[in-house]
Amino acid sequence: MIGIISDVHGNYSALRTVLDKLDELGVSQIICLGDTAGYYSQVNECCEALRERNIFSVMGNHDWYLARNERCPRSNSANACLDYQQGIITAQNLAWLGSLPERSTQHELSIVHGGWNDPLDEYVRPSQTYFEPLPGRYFASGHTHVQYLWSGEGKVYCNPGSVGQPRDGDARAAFATWDGETFALHRIEYDIDETQQAMKRAGFTPYFYENLETGSQIGGRISAV
Repeated sequence: MIGIISDVHGNYSALRTVLDKLDELGVSQIICLGDTAGYYSQVNECCEALRERNIFSVMGNHDWYLARNERCPRSNSANACLDYQQGIITAQNLAWLGSLPERSTQHELSIVHGGWNDPLDEYVRPSQTYFEPLPGRYFASGHTHVQYLWSGEGKVYCNPGSVGQPRDGDARAAFATWDGETFALHRIEYDIDETQQAMKRAGFTPYFYENLETGSQIGGRISAV
């Protein structure tokens, strides 16, 4: 069984809890669908946790922004967090983020962060029409921060949701497992206060982290597929 995580976004408390749960479930491998960087203050701890465990990851849009020292085109809040991370990230972790591939296939599972038209920044809305031209049967991506399973004729898709910043109204960290045929979605509570206190120590106001309590985007918006 393979564990699938995505959108950690510097939330080390959530990541630790999810990794511990995946160990408890006895997964043989963990795959990350990108965006280890962005938003919360413990980007180094999160990068190092994935690197130390040799967790395979593709690149997310926030990973790309940080590694390329680029700006997010649609969010001043995201840019404020990226500016902070740019100032603290180690050279080794920055190089690791910059080395990540934009797409991959692992055990016949096709993975990207965004979508198969734009691996970094596409928001996938699954349909038979979308997946029919793509080779393979099994697909997984993140980016939306919303857990979702879809199946069609000869195609199966999973979005594991977000470990570090769920946006579907459920504050619990989200992840998925895959046994080679069937995906399962999981949620788990973690110590949100630990992440909020780390943000506070880093100089951020509650606006940047109070959303964790409601499972929403910074600013409070709840998302859906």
